[in-house]
Amino acid sequence: MERLARLMRYWILLMSTRAGSGHPTSSLSAVELMVVLFFDRIFRFDVGNSDRKDNDRLIFSKGHASPLFYALWAAAGQIPPKDLEMFRDFSSYLEGHPTPVFQFTEAATGSLGQGLSIGFGMALNAKYLDRTDNKVYVLLGDSEMAEGSVWEAIQLAAHYKLNNLIGIIDVNRLGQCGETMYGHDLASYAARIAAFGWKTITVRDGHDIGKIAAAYARAQKVKNQPVMIIARTVKGKGVSFLENKDGWHGKALSETDYARAVKEWGTVDLSVRGEIAMPQTNKKQKAIRNNQQSPNGAQKVTRYTIGQNVATRDAYGAALVALGAHREDIVVLDAETSNATRAEAFKNKYPERFFEMFIAEQNMVGAAVGLARRGRRPFVSTFAAFLMRAADHIRMARYSKAHITFVGSHAGVSIGQDGVSQMGLEDIAFFRTILDSTVLYPSDAIATEKLVAAAAQQEGIVYIRTTRARTPVLYDGDMSFPIGGSKTVHASDHDACTIVAAGITLHEALRAYELLAEEKIIIRVIDLYSIKPIDEKTLRKAAGETGAIIIVEDHYAEGGIGEAVRSALGTHAGTVYSLAVRKMPHSGTPQKMLDFEEISAETIVKMVRQILKQR
Repeated sequence: MERLARLMRYWILLMSTRAGSGHPTSSLSAVELMVVLFFDRIFRFDVGNSDRKDNDRLIFSKGHASPLFYALWAAAGQIPPKDLEMFRDFSSYLEGHPTPVFQFTEAATGSLGQGLSIGFGMALNAKYLDRTDNKVYVLLGDSEMAEGSVWEAIQLAAHYKLNNLIGIIDVNRLGQCGETMYGHDLASYAARIAAFGWKTITVRDGHDIGKIAAAYARAQKVKNQPVMIIARTVKGKGVSFLENKDGWHGKALSETDYARAVKEWGTVDLSVRGEIAMPQTNKKQKAIRNNQQSPNGAQKVTRYTIGQNVATRDAYGAALVALGAHREDIVVLDAETSNATRAEAFKNKYPERFFEMFIAEQNMVGAAVGLARRGRRPFVSTFAAFLMRAADHIRMARYSKAHITFVGSHAGVSIGQDGVSQMGLEDIAFFRTILDSTVLYPSDAIATEKLVAAAAQQEGIVYIRTTRARTPVLYDGDMSFPIGGSKTVHASDHDACTIVAAGITLHEALRAYELLAEEKIIIRVIDLYSIKPIDEKTLRKAAGETGAIIIVEDHYAEGGIGEAVRSALGTHAGTVYSLAVRKMPHSGTPQKMLDFEEISAETIVKMVRQILKQR
């Protein structure tokens, strides 16, 4: 262990010095904690089968300690030592903060405070879904213990009695800008964490191999509660001029200082290697029953009839139940809003695959990442406005290559009297910015069912926006709704202009269509149910044939449907008008709010008249 620890320190300094950047001192402090975990037959992992269900899992929540992370896997024979010298290089798979580009990275970390939530999700999967005996280990930095998402995870892990989740806090005292909140006060960490229901184990010397091994041994025996090992360490440990010194965070050594540091260690055995123990169980794992053929995507939906008033949030709940019958990989998480989002339909039918996340949206998203990385397909629901609280976790989920569907209900001013705090008005803009994301906004129950089924097969981050109010069913149950498409609800050879809308405003557009038809004015109406990817072909055709496009959305103008359409049209735009939420919303009836924000049928009619007067 001591020879391996010395080798870790050598490689940590080699990597960061060659790169000219990195976090060597944050890596040096946790060396013994991780060497003992990895190579003293505690961590069990089949390196030849990283997807094996009963493998233990290790997440570096303090992702800036990546030099240590890579050094461990190099000592385990999984990274050629020569590759370490390419750390942080554009051509290297060893990035500055770990991502799944490196095959043994469980999830992308580096945005601090997220690793414990991801580990929580993996532990949920192991205990309640896969029903395996493996452990999930999460290395945390003491600085990130200030993050609220960490404490959300701490609460929920105790609630679910996750004795398979073991956190390790590297209490090295120094953060980026000086001493952390509690410094080396292990008792303060222990008291707070124990108060939430965790078993806490303190290690006064986090560099004493024997004491660390004893702590891990104790952790293995704990029943019915998660464990947090809280270890006092020294930042920069092993290098005299770095130890416990402020001002070295995120700084690589010069070549001169590197040579000076290495000289302090004497001979470093570059040939020593460690072996990771195999999982103790070798039971044949039950495969997830998963019919990839979508139950509703191609089949006729018969539970709705045209004209029937159904809220798309209600259709979402029904679609989940139908999907769950065919897909055992489907799991649902909700933030204590399932009776409003209608996710409770799945909860009632498949309670073993529903996880209540309470009002802790950041942890909910992190848990979904953990579940997704272990082969599940999470559907995550709450009010659209509240998903914004977890924006950074959603952003990082994409870099973890997690396949997750987010469902935001109660979107827009059309929710009415609840007022502005409950109105999701930024959600489309946010989800559009996520790399390769899919953004869907169904306008009726049929579209909702088909799009939920499609989302379950779509890779990456998918967002479905649902509506609180009941709206008429528009489509026949055998219609298809491919991602990237749209529906032209009304069209003729004599359309005065085109209205593009989705969700609640599509129904306002259809009401405007009827009002204008009484005046012998015919307009085209497009249901833009897929906002990203967007149906450029149909939009450009409409712009060319009708000359003017009016976009109507229950969302702020910035980043919403209007900007998506303008971007798609490019030079084919013609004349484009945008009706969106531009005033400060407040409480009022749904119709009053649509009128106030000038996104109702009456405003659409006025705008069409104005366009015709200008011609």
